[in-house]
Amino acid sequence: MKSKIQNALVPGYALRQYRIVRTLSGGGFSIVYLADDVERDQRVVIKEYLPSNQARRAKDSSVETLSTETDGPFRQGIKRFFDEAAALAKINHPSVVRVIDFFRENNTVYLVMRHEKGTDLSWYIKRRRGGLSEKFLRTVFPQLLLGLRELHANNMLHLDIKPPNIFLRPGGKPLLLDFGAAQPAYRDNRALGAHTLTLGYAPIEQHRRGHLGPWTDLYAIGASMVACIGGKSPPASTERADRDKFRPAIRTYAGRYSPELLKIIDWCLQMDQLDRPQTVQQLLDRFEQPVAIEPEPELGVFDRLRRLSWLNKKQAG
Repeated sequence: MKSKIQNALVPGYALRQYRIVRTLSGGGFSIVYLADDVERDQRVVIKEYLPSNQARRAKDSSVETLSTETDGPFRQGIKRFFDEAAALAKINHPSVVRVIDFFRENNTVYLVMRHEKGTDLSWYIKRRRGGLSEKFLRTVFPQLLLGLRELHANNMLHLDIKPPNIFLRPGGKPLLLDFGAAQPAYRDNRALGAHTLTLGYAPIEQHRRGHLGPWTDLYAIGASMVACIGGKSPPASTERADRDKFRPAIRTYAGRYSPELLKIIDWCLQMDQLDRPQTVQQLLDRFEQPVAIEPEPELGVFDRLRRLSWLNKKQAG
């Protein structure tokens, strides 16, 4: 039985034309609900901005700050959340979660998304303990990259790509979720103070306030592919920066996946951001390159004799 999410709205609560069905997740900066849109007669997912270290639920269901010290950061966070919701609402791509509404209510901001059927990539990884096929990776990740390209084209970075945030619908159609860490993409952009990141998937520039860009999200793409084939993410980039013990995929998984795919993964996981692909299109171009067919292994002497003997018998018969 799941524990109750602190500060969550109760089932049945009416939020404009939306009625809360149940809480899906919570913690950190937001709470996520399943809800009914009573006007359009459809299920939706609603994300409420409520950073647990800055605010709480009041008796009248509004959100109030914990203290005068947290009031300023909370107000800044509301503005940023609202601005990002407005930017995401402009993006209409089959591989990016669709934002259909956003509004201010209860002294906070709500983001309404289309509800989709399926399960996240982490479920598949746990079920198979990694070992997902090359066909699976080549089906999912190029489609995901097309959505990420659209996000970057709209001047947004995701900054928290990982298997739990990659949703798979029937037919292996991916959907990029959870934009809680997203921020504008400028080439001179640096990691902000309080932000979300996930160990193993965040490159070193996110940990050390370095320059962020498309290359930052592409490191996380490579780490997610490693999790698909190995069952877990690479070591945290902070560990790799001190002493990099991570073996390249081209060595660890040689023989199980094509060299082309393994080189793509290793390219994304370079510690130096200048050594990674700089744009999504560069990575898509690599995915489109033909996979070399492994040549038939050269026959040994005894293999040659056995084959020759079989041919002679066949001809004699």
